[in-house]
Amino acid sequence: MSKKFIPVILVLTGASFFIAFKSQGKNDREDNPKVRYSKILRNVGVLLEEGHFSPKKIDDAFSKTVFDEFIKDLDGDKKVLLQSDIDELKKYQYKIDDEIHGAPLESFYAINEIYQKRQNESSQFYKDILSRPFDFNADETLVLDPDKTVFPDSDAARKEVWRKYLKYLVLDKYVSMQADRDKNKSKTDFKVKADSTLEREARESVRKQMERSFTTIRNRETNDYNFSTFVNAITGTMDPHTNYFPPIDLRSFNESMKGSFFGIGAVIKEEDGKIKIGALQTGMPAWKSGEIKENDELLKVAQGDQEPVDVTGYAVQDAVKLIRGAEKGSIVKLTLRKIDGSIKVVALKRDDIRLDETFAKSVIIKGEHKIGYIYLPEFYADFEKPGGARCAEDVKKEIEKLKAEKVEGIMLDLRGNGGGSLYDVVQMAGLFIEDGPICQVKGRDERAQVLRDKDKNVLYDGPFAVMVDETSASASEIFAAAIQDYKRGVIIGSTSTYGKGTVQRNIPLNPSSNNNPFASSKEEDLGTVKLTLQKFYRINGDATQQRGVVPDIILPDKLEFFKIREKDNPNALKYDEIEKTDYKTWTSTYSEQNIVSTANSEANTSSTFGKIRSNMEWLDKNADREYSLNITRYKADQKAVRDVYKQVDELYKLPKPLTVANLVADTMAINKTKEKIERNKDFVKKVSGDIYVDETVKVLNKMIVQTNIAKANGTEVAPAN
Repeated sequence: MSKKFIPVILVLTGASFFIAFKSQGKNDREDNPKVRYSKILRNVGVLLEEGHFSPKKIDDAFSKTVFDEFIKDLDGDKKVLLQSDIDELKKYQYKIDDEIHGAPLESFYAINEIYQKRQNESSQFYKDILSRPFDFNADETLVLDPDKTVFPDSDAARKEVWRKYLKYLVLDKYVSMQADRDKNKSKTDFKVKADSTLEREARESVRKQMERSFTTIRNRETNDYNFSTFVNAITGTMDPHTNYFPPIDLRSFNESMKGSFFGIGAVIKEEDGKIKIGALQTGMPAWKSGEIKENDELLKVAQGDQEPVDVTGYAVQDAVKLIRGAEKGSIVKLTLRKIDGSIKVVALKRDDIRLDETFAKSVIIKGEHKIGYIYLPEFYADFEKPGGARCAEDVKKEIEKLKAEKVEGIMLDLRGNGGGSLYDVVQMAGLFIEDGPICQVKGRDERAQVLRDKDKNVLYDGPFAVMVDETSASASEIFAAAIQDYKRGVIIGSTSTYGKGTVQRNIPLNPSSNNNPFASSKEEDLGTVKLTLQKFYRINGDATQQRGVVPDIILPDKLEFFKIREKDNPNALKYDEIEKTDYKTWTSTYSEQNIVSTANSEANTSSTFGKIRSNMEWLDKNADREYSLNITRYKADQKAVRDVYKQVDELYKLPKPLTVANLVADTMAINKTKEKIERNKDFVKKVSGDIYVDETVKVLNKMIVQTNIAKANGTEVAPAN
């Protein structure tokens, strides 16, 4: 913990003490959540104002934004609240800043109360609406874009919104069932049903869907859950990556960072509105017990000897949170309905479960040249366990295995990699360069700190390419930027990466959690704020914030026209620049300028990438259209969209798959279980048919050819600075 946070911790202590003192004498249970909520709100405010990298003033304008965001988070589709509710609640839109600063908390309770009331009313509509057939010949339309709709002005108008929405769901299901019937009606054992039967079954299917949905909402949207949503509207107004985590959600976040968790080793799935056991992980507690089988229905979950929680109607992710635990060896008891109808309670000790799909893995692509492919889905790091999984160490091992198989080039796939451990980025970049700066980090009112690779050794010095896309963020962008600035390799991907150039740290809201001797150790856990403390910058001085990293070679893709980048969030911090650091670019054995220019020219004239671009432009223009509820027009519209998506999917498939093979060193581990064999088959198939991997192979082939010529001639090509 930085020394600059000591005053913040003391303020947190004082705020908690003040609120606790004010609440003395209010001992009834009903008041306890109110005291906790007030503590959380006040402490969050202190952290934001005193610790955030670039704090916005918490004033009436801030309050108005929070109010609008909270309403949007609760009812973004405008199907629950009435316009009269919004008008009534507007008296609170300028009070939230005062509540953060210590005024009595009223806004949340008022908004939450009326929302839950309206949600309960809305949950009654679907049964009546779905009890009668719809007229799919009527010329009606539905607008799903909430920016083009308004809150209903009466109960009748709200019910009409629900009628059209449910009609849309039934129509979609009905058309799908008709298509399935027409496709299979010639089969001997297929039962051909009349349109009236299909329409009735479509309504029944949607009725069950809505029943499950509202049951999940009732179970999930407790006061605590909605209060967490309220607090996240506050933190998200400060910036998109400052988040509030209640205790159980923080554990889930940490598990994703570690790539492992304490659980039972069973996949949980939803089927026909029921939560069931899916596949069992070999060697893990559920499998070892011999008492749990696939398709057992999960009824209740208990922590040790505590009262079990009925998970009927729970969303899968909520049931999973109950099953996972904070400690290895802790007991979880599952109440199961077996396939024969019998009820059984099974007690299991949680164990360390590794998320294999999170970790780095590699294969070899055999063609014109032998190329290594490394897939890294996250910059994971297990800080809690000595010798725990670290992505830099794992990538190092993959490189060593690939070098042992004498690959001539390596590509690192960071597409979809949302980031993670900053420390591991520095270590990993150091595998490809000599010692030097990797990135710069700057805190609030601080000078920039240069993070360096101090190891002069280079593990891999051959042709290198990094694959990125719009969802490559944070740590992925630091790595790609360093490789690009050093001219150590070629960056290949969409027009830019995500653009997240900020650094966060988890700060507990309990002062006692910070080893504060003045705080009570008996305080209830108030949760944690993932707080934006710093921004990082490239070694050339540019921020990646909002701008991201622009690849050397740009390839159009499916996500290009979706507004998902950092720059598309109005609360994102701004781009800026600082002074560059001293660094020496890599001396290449190939002409980067020639290779990049050729590859971009080929991509721009490629009919495949041209069609992908034009098709995605068409889908973007049609994304916010009105949806016809007339069956004839609906079918025509759906066919047009389906045809475009089908064409894009076909364009994404290589006419001739790449030849992809596992590393010899991995064979034994892959063949340990049937589950691992199947997962590996899927992975190899995905890589072998990927057009973007194929394009990267072509680029690496050119780099390898030039490198081989340069080595044969004893020459090097130095890039221009």
